[in-house]
Amino acid sequence: MNPWHIDTLHLTLRLLMAVVFGGLIGFEREMSNSAAGLRTHILVCVGSTLVMLISIYGFADFVNEVNVRIDPSRLAAQVITGVGFLGAGTILTTGNVIKGLTTAASVWVVASMGLAIGAGFYYPAAVAFVLVILSLWVLNKAEKKFIRLKKQHVLKLQIVDHPGLLAHLSTIITNNKADIRKMNVDMEQEGASLVLVYTVMLPRGSASSIVEQLAQIEGVQKISIE
Repeated sequence: MNPWHIDTLHLTLRLLMAVVFGGLIGFEREMSNSAAGLRTHILVCVGSTLVMLISIYGFADFVNEVNVRIDPSRLAAQVITGVGFLGAGTILTTGNVIKGLTTAASVWVVASMGLAIGAGFYYPAAVAFVLVILSLWVLNKAEKKFIRLKKQHVLKLQIVDHPGLLAHLSTIITNNKADIRKMNVDMEQEGASLVLVYTVMLPRGSASSIVEQLAQIEGVQKISIE
C-alpha cells in the first residue's frame, strides 16, 4: 500500500468526519452562547483536516524527485499556531472577569482533532471527541451544581448620592448572599451623579432579583450587570 496515496472515498470520509466532530462540539458551544459556535468549529475542524490531507498527500507526485524531502508535519505545525490567534479572539476581558477561555480551548482542540482525522488517526480523534464532549457538557453541569455555586459579575450603578445610600446599597447586595470583591466610585462629568462599579460573586440565578431590588431604591438612576 502506497502511504502517499489516498482514494476519493477516504478523502470524503475524513472531511465528513471532521464536519460531524467539529459540528457537535460547536453545537455545544453555540448552546452556551459562546463567541465561536457551530459554524466556526466546523470550519476550523474541516480546515485542519484539509491542511493535513494536503500536507500528506498533496505533494505525492514529488516524492520520488531528486533532492525532495516531504515532511507532513510542517503544515500541521502552522495550523496550531494560526488557530492560537483565532482562539485569542474569543477571549473577552471585562474588568476582572475573563470570558471565552473554554471556547478558545475548544477551538484549539478541534483543530488538533482535524489534524488527527486528516492523518488517518481515527481512533485518537474519536476518543478525543468523546472526552471533549464529556468535558464541555457533562462536567459543565457537574461544575455548576457542585463547584461553581457563585459566579462573578460586574454590577454598575448610576446614582444620585444622598446620606446613607451607599451603605444601603451594600446592605442589599450582601443580604442576597453576594460577596463584594471590589468597588469603584466615579463622579460623572456633568451633574452630581456617581457611578458605582461593584465586582461581586453572586449565587447563580440571583442576578435578576438583586437588580430588581436595587432598582426600587430612590436615587438609583441606571443599573447594568454583566
